[in-house]
Amino acid sequence: MRALRFHGKGDVRLDDIPIPQCGPREVRLKVAYCGICGTDVHEYLDGPILLPSHDEPNKFTGAGLPLTMGHEMSGIVTEVGGDVKSVTVGQRVCVNPATGCEHQGRPDCELCVAGRRNICTCSAFYGLQCAAGGFADEICVDAIAIKPLADHVSLKLGAMAEPLAVASHMVRVSGFQKGQNVVVLGAGPIGCALTLLLKEVGARCILVSEMAESRTIQAKACGATRVVHPMRDDVLAVTLEMMAPGADVVFDACGIQSTLNTALDCTKPGGTIFNVAIHEKPLQIDMNRITLSEKRILAGNAYTNDDFDTVVRLLERRGPEIESFITAVVPLEHAVSGGFEELVHHKAQHSKILIEVGGELRERISSSL
Repeated sequence: MRALRFHGKGDVRLDDIPIPQCGPREVRLKVAYCGICGTDVHEYLDGPILLPSHDEPNKFTGAGLPLTMGHEMSGIVTEVGGDVKSVTVGQRVCVNPATGCEHQGRPDCELCVAGRRNICTCSAFYGLQCAAGGFADEICVDAIAIKPLADHVSLKLGAMAEPLAVASHMVRVSGFQKGQNVVVLGAGPIGCALTLLLKEVGARCILVSEMAESRTIQAKACGATRVVHPMRDDVLAVTLEMMAPGADVVFDACGIQSTLNTALDCTKPGGTIFNVAIHEKPLQIDMNRITLSEKRILAGNAYTNDDFDTVVRLLERRGPEIESFITAVVPLEHAVSGGFEELVHHKAQHSKILIEVGGELRERISSSL
């Protein structure tokens, strides 16, 4: 079968690999679509970062390089293992790619028992630290990773569940309360998803900071009260005009020094600076600014099953708006040139690029299974 695999920095290839065996606890999918995440692009440019290194396989999964990438996937179930009772052949599904103790055959740790597999000390993700990934014709995943989709939710939309789950998790763990005022720094896929979800759960006022015109339009469509350009507008002045003495929560979806500084400026005393981004390098912070105003700095990582359940229901209600996040659909055979390289050189023109593996053909397959 075809699989897009990471071999090294700048070296991602479409390989022909053996079809995987479906274990007794696993489910086999024919992959329909899989989104390119910013993490995938970082790995392509500078990896391995989260991926295993050339000389050291992942200590929990045993996966090494080359490794099949892709963790934002949807597809159709074509086989279930003998121990699987919760999933049936023919179901249209998306996948929660985060694995923890249970996936790896270990007794649940304290964090997994609490439902926080996203920060389990042996956490690993399909497409990053596991041998199987979504940029392939087929994938076998643990049955507990499967999230069924409603009949009217397309497989394209199903591939959007993972980035939406990230945003859902960030809103939930930030401590945001209905009626509060927020600032979102950056209107990429996660920033726009944050805006959509914050509007959904009752934010009073949402100010978004973004430079790219296409992303500005998307943020407005997602429910932003106002979008400002940080190189032309004074973000702090606009924040104070709209929500003095500052935002209850500022979400930093960029992860650079200038946005951290802006977040510190725009958060009201006693408010929360919430980091969403993965940083390419360490940032500096004057802790006195936190101490003297009792501001809080929090952060979130990925998602839990609860977040996936939330966004699967959201896909059922807000499908057309969420589908507008998809700015390009590229065949698997052109994933590097039309997907990865496109995001490297024209990032501002895109929100989400999906890789079409089987595509809507899978919709037709499901009716014949």
